[in-house]
Amino acid sequence: MRPFFKNHDFDFATRIALGGVFHRAADVGEVLATVEHVPHGRAPAWVRAWTATADRLVTGAGARAASGHRRSAAAQYLRASNYYAVASDQAADHEEFAGLWERHREAWDRFADLTDVAVERIEIPYEGTTLPGYLFRSGPTDEPRRTLVHNNGSDGSVVGAWVGGIADALARGWNAVTFDGPGQNAALVRQAIPFRPDWEKVITPVLDHLAARPEVDPSAVALMGISQGGYWVPRALAFEHRVAAAVADPGVVDVATVMLSQIPHPLVTLLDEGDRDKFDREMGWALKLSPATAAMMAARMRPYGVTSAFDFFTAARAYALTDEMIGEITCPVLVTDPEHEQFWPGQSRRLYDALRSPKDIVAFTEDEGADSHCEPAAAGLRGERIFDWLDEQVPARG
Repeated sequence: MRPFFKNHDFDFATRIALGGVFHRAADVGEVLATVEHVPHGRAPAWVRAWTATADRLVTGAGARAASGHRRSAAAQYLRASNYYAVASDQAADHEEFAGLWERHREAWDRFADLTDVAVERIEIPYEGTTLPGYLFRSGPTDEPRRTLVHNNGSDGSVVGAWVGGIADALARGWNAVTFDGPGQNAALVRQAIPFRPDWEKVITPVLDHLAARPEVDPSAVALMGISQGGYWVPRALAFEHRVAAAVADPGVVDVATVMLSQIPHPLVTLLDEGDRDKFDREMGWALKLSPATAAMMAARMRPYGVTSAFDFFTAARAYALTDEMIGEITCPVLVTDPEHEQFWPGQSRRLYDALRSPKDIVAFTEDEGADSHCEPAAAGLRGERIFDWLDEQVPARG
């Protein structure tokens, strides 16, 4: 497909926005009209344009809700939430990001309040605090059903969870859950809880919470990991064996490879040698030459809970799966393998080859319009293939 922007980040985000159309989290005209107001490579213009579109929808949604048009109001709040999240991709600093994130969450919560879908805010006990989430029910509350747990990636929004799994699950009679894990969404912005590599310490409390819910069949819980969730989910599966089936989209064996590939070899050598001061000093000089790169680095470091570049790259290296870990996975696993995977190329096949449990791998191609990381412009095809597989692994009762 011809790019919308020469700037790769802008182009990828535009495709993500358009991918939301399939599940009514975006409208084609709104997306195309918005990007017309963004000059190539201008981050402030990107934030202004998407925020303006979202603001307009929020105003309209409020008026429709006041007039009793709940469905139209819910639909507009959903799209507005998505557009605020898209705007936040190019936020200048954490203050701007956090403000846009709060507006995205407020619009999402208004959608949750007004939609016809049965949705409940949940709090998952976690190490002396709680992790916020949402439980969507596809049927009567007193009937145990198979349930999809959607595990977001490093910076996926709650609307991304809707487009990437929740809407498809509900359409096929599944319950669905999404949650803010350490370093994600509210756990990051409101609670300042950082990422952790040992994700079984997160998934086990999620499963414990769901097992006590009357509407959840604990023997029929599937787990889907998106983006960096393609590492977290297999990691959790190596230690937590109550999951009936799982999806890694894409498969991620070593998170740090994409980061390390973007720095010169001498810096990698300093990292290997543990020379923190020199590494940070030389990175600091390089970042002074590119404010945009410095802002990107600050945003990427924040979920890891660090401010030192050395600490960031060192922490990321802990997010790696060994063959021994992968060998401990027992449930069926589906690995997606999109053509032109730009962040972890080749790792889907590495994960698939190392799995000893029942497994499948599914390709998504450019000719189908389904290439690139997490198949952003092919929500329909992606959902059909993934949920056909999930329906086969965890069939509905009755």
